[in-house]
Amino acid sequence: MKILVFSDSHHSLSGMYAAIDQFQPQQIIHLGDLICDAEEVAQHYPKLPFCMVPGNCDGWIPSVPVKRQVTLEGVSILLSHGHRWGVKSGYDAAIADARAVGADILLFGHTHNALCQQLEDGLWMMNPGPARTSCGLIELDQGNISCSLCQL
Repeated sequence: MKILVFSDSHHSLSGMYAAIDQFQPQQIIHLGDLICDAEEVAQHYPKLPFCMVPGNCDGWIPSVPVKRQVTLEGVSILLSHGHRWGVKSGYDAAIADARAVGADILLFGHTHNALCQQLEDGLWMMNPGPARTSCGLIELDQGNISCSLCQL
């Protein structure tokens, strides 16, 4: 399964369309700023599942949680925009939250700095960077996880 991860699109949609067309994912995750961008792109791909959370620029959207945990192909993914974890000052709160819920992958945005690394305990941590320049690619294959960044 291929999952594309976007964040901080801020009305820059062309990179998201190009990445979806290039990688042909089975799932899209959008980490906020701006969630309306993800909703617009989702309208162009009605058969492609989208999972999204709002960012600090989205305001409060009562129907959309600011943090979600999803399981895809048996892999637990914790996602949030990152502002509530204070990721601009460090990743400790986000990592602690991911470990507390038993996540295999931690996804966040907010800093506009792309990051993809696997920690010593096996937890993957990814910030796809701003959607105008980069995205994240997660590949799941029978419990095996591969995470990478892609330039747009």
